[in-house]
Amino acid sequence: MNPHKIVKMANQIAAHFATEPVRAEAVAGVASHLKRFWEPRLRRELLARFDQAGAEGLHELVVAALQQHRGELEPARQ
Repeated sequence: MNPHKIVKMANQIAAHFATEPVRAEAVAGVASHLKRFWEPRLRRELLARFDQAGAEGLHELVVAALQQHRGELEPARQ
């Protein structure tokens, strides 16, 4: 998938959770949503894009979710 589209989709999720008054819960919400609703291929692509370009263009809640919850977001290798 186009990396710009993946970033846009992740940022839309973060925008939803940005209204959460407790930042840690917002970060956990983003991570949980990515894990529950994104197929492994999309999570791999988002993580690869993050590894290549860093936080550029990503909502800060997405960045925090990828940094703090990376282990649970990385799909198991088959």
